[in-house]
Amino acid sequence: MNKRPSILIVDDEVSNIEILSAVLEEDHDIYFATSGDEAIATARAALPDLILLDVLMPGTDGYEVCTSLKGDPLLADVPVIFTTALGDQEAEVKGLELGAIDYIAKPISPVVVRARVRNHLEMKRMRDDLAKLAVTDALTGLGNRRRLEQALNIETARLALTSGTLSVIILDIDFFKRFNDLYGHTAGDRCLTMVAAALNRAVHHASDLTIRYGGEEFACVLPETEHDRAMDIAHGIRERVEALNIPHSGSDVAATVSVSIGVATAACVPGATPEAWVKAADAELYKAKAAGRNSVSGRTFQVVVEDARPLSSTA
Repeated sequence: MNKRPSILIVDDEVSNIEILSAVLEEDHDIYFATSGDEAIATARAALPDLILLDVLMPGTDGYEVCTSLKGDPLLADVPVIFTTALGDQEAEVKGLELGAIDYIAKPISPVVVRARVRNHLEMKRMRDDLAKLAVTDALTGLGNRRRLEQALNIETARLALTSGTLSVIILDIDFFKRFNDLYGHTAGDRCLTMVAAALNRAVHHASDLTIRYGGEEFACVLPETEHDRAMDIAHGIRERVEALNIPHSGSDVAATVSVSIGVATAACVPGATPEAWVKAADAELYKAKAAGRNSVSGRTFQVVVEDARPLSSTA
């Protein structure tokens, strides 16, 4: 069953929230907030598909809320529709310049609200589908390198709010070039898809992400996962790949395809550079290779905040 779209309604007048909820609750999951600060906290917790945001509120007003939302990597792509009784073109332009996608005037028309919400949710779904294609590896169906960069930027920022733990796994198919040379690229592609499937079977939480990092290299992003659990997952991946029993006569370590795996775990802190997890996991991967391959190496580390720059896209 498809998940129903969720909408966050923000208004300091409870009666306005009740009216909008009555119009939309049949087809949507509704969250609400009665202040700007509560709106930002609720949006972070609920990750709604769309936000209906009152402009005039005491304290943090709608413009300030919209600015905060658009500056948050976790929420920047959530469409915002302002609801207002201002009837002021200058105010409308200001909201659109801040990143809102539409205005709905009060008192609301139920027909207009349903139509605009439906249209903007459909446009968001289409944008999300296109964005997903852009970050998906065509061969394996896993996320690609750009998706890894996005996930690390988002998760390190999100988990820094609570000093949450993030684990990253990087793995490499042992002697894969020899495999391609011996069996051909068609067999190589089939091997990659089978390893990708084994990777997906080993990772269970909805928030976990599996990636084809490049060539024969894969990665997993495991938010809120302690090191011992991440190591268990890594050993499970190695065992699942081994159980595929894909013949590999060119391997120096096994008669079948195997993988070497590096694991790195750290608590997230504000300003953490996402590359830190990739570098640490990559270093552990090379330790696993140096130890004879077909093995797992991992460690916990402490993030040193050198700068606050995000993991930049290479695409």
